Amino acid sequence: MIMENRRLIFVTNDDSYLSKGFRKIVELASEFGDVIAIAPDRVQSGMSQAITINSPLFLRTIEQSDRVTIYSFSGTPVDCAKVAFDHVLMGRKVDLVLSGINHGSNAAINVMYSGTMGAAIEGSFYGMPSIGLSLDDHDADADFEGAVEYGRRIIADVLAAKDSLPRPLCLNVNVPRCA
Repeated sequence: MIMENRRLIFVTNDDSYLSKGFRKIVELASEFGDVIAIAPDRVQSGMSQAITINSPLFLRTIEQSDRVTIYSFSGTPVDCAKVAFDHVLMGRKVDLVLSGINHGSNAAINVMYSGTMGAAIEGSFYGMPSIGLSLDDHDADADFEGAVEYGRRIIADVLAAKDSLPRPLCLNVNVPRCA
């Protein structure tokens, strides 16, 4: 059961709850607080700010522990954020939104199409500091350790300065593939 007095971090992505990058960011987020994670039930890359309007949506609990709850959702990444903020987390203070770790860079024009960044941007629309984290590697078995290490530093800095940061705030972090 998630405790009310600890930091609360919302996590999502566009590569689905089954992706290695998603599992890595949930693990990383849990170092900083309680985690509620809602991710698509299938890959939703390239969905940008898309929302589902004419189809039913289904939320399913995948994992629940003392500090982490993971849901699978049948919608887009932005749908995941909306259902989190408007229903699942309604009335709770969220300290940080994390989206990723994306398989592949979200630089240049890709930011406009990215479901990972779409969800992070949506979090900033709700007034929460948000970070989209991507690794420039499309391999399903990519090495995420560099992205985790840089993500850890950036998350710590954002949480430390959270109350003094301008809003809306959405950071787009891209980590190169390293040998």
